[in-house]
Amino acid sequence: MYKAFYSLKRNPFEITPDPSFLFPTGRHNEALAALYYGVRRHKGFVVLTGEVGTGKTLLLRCLLQSLKQSSDIAYAYIFNGLLSPVEFLQYIAGDLGIPAVSKNKGELLLQIARYVIARSQKKLTTVLVVDEAHHLSAEILEEIRLLTNLETANEKLLQILLVGQPELDDKLDSPDLRQLKQRVALRSHLVPLNSDETKGYIQRRLELAGSPSASVIFPPETIAAIYQHSQGLPRLINTICENALIAAYGKQMPSVSPDIIDDIAKDFRLGVQTPKVKKEQTADEPDVRKAAQTLLALYANLQAQQTREEKSRMRVPVRVTEQ
Repeated sequence: MYKAFYSLKRNPFEITPDPSFLFPTGRHNEALAALYYGVRRHKGFVVLTGEVGTGKTLLLRCLLQSLKQSSDIAYAYIFNGLLSPVEFLQYIAGDLGIPAVSKNKGELLLQIARYVIARSQKKLTTVLVVDEAHHLSAEILEEIRLLTNLETANEKLLQILLVGQPELDDKLDSPDLRQLKQRVALRSHLVPLNSDETKGYIQRRLELAGSPSASVIFPPETIAAIYQHSQGLPRLINTICENALIAAYGKQMPSVSPDIIDDIAKDFRLGVQTPKVKKEQTADEPDVRKAAQTLLALYANLQAQQTREEKSRMRVPVRVTEQ
């Protein structure tokens, strides 16, 4: 609607992650390099975290776009962590193109293991990519830990990338997942843009969209207002700028004013903080904690027994180690 008025060839601030619009800050370049290095050097397990809207999924799509161009790489991409362990393994097998996917967890693990090993013997790389990984349950994270056991004496056979919000770090820091945490080879964390990066981000997007006068459309004082309300989060910057262009176009303004940005921030309630739920203390809390610890211990024993049974059935011709 506003493209012709501002001499744009495409919308510069779409919410959908588009690899062509990647703004390569130092931190984003670092994270992308860590993901790519982890896959190419067969490091096994790489974790990327960041707050909502910092550009994790965009970075991941840039990586996947690069991997698609490599004939020696096959990957399964999972973006829904709210699955049962069997559904999770079925999704992996289906996305890798493994035929006759079973409904039995032991058989699924065996099918995936055979597929990964066969590709490794041909010097081919297999990757598991999990977006929104902070939603993964402890049960699925345990399945992922078991998958990391596929290895030779020199390298990991399945490369695993977990991408999620900071809650993923909290899960990996829990005592029950310490074995998984110890296997993380590379770890990166994305942070919001600073004020200078916010300016560069907006100008780069406008230039990629064909604008001959990016600094005219969003003058310095307007960019300062955008940074103040977005706190440097790329997703919020896109939302604010898209609505600002629509509002300015409606008023036939060649430049977006700070007042327009302030109005949009009010409309989107960007100054409203989400209240944190305070945990209530109860007299029975120590007993509840003790009961929970007992259940967790029982669960761990059951999982260990199930793992031993699965390993005895799999008969995978690679060295499987417990760390």
